[in-house]
Amino acid sequence: MNNKGKGILALLGVAAGAFAFWKYKTMTPEEKQRLKDKATETGSRIKERAGEVQDTISEKYDQLKNSAKKEVDNITN
Repeated sequence: MNNKGKGILALLGVAAGAFAFWKYKTMTPEEKQRLKDKATETGSRIKERAGEVQDTISEKYDQLKNSAKKEVDNITN
């Protein structure tokens, strides 16, 4: 991507950020609270999923480690 394209993309990003800031500032307190609650809920779901993925990876790692150990034991015996 050339510099002109990067500049336009950066300008669009700044404009989107400014619009989001303005939109947030003009929200009612109830709308702000709903947005905060939604962000908190989404964060909790992401954290929960990350924990599930970590558990799955740990299980797979232990399975592979045990499998490799059995293979080594079979080769040495």
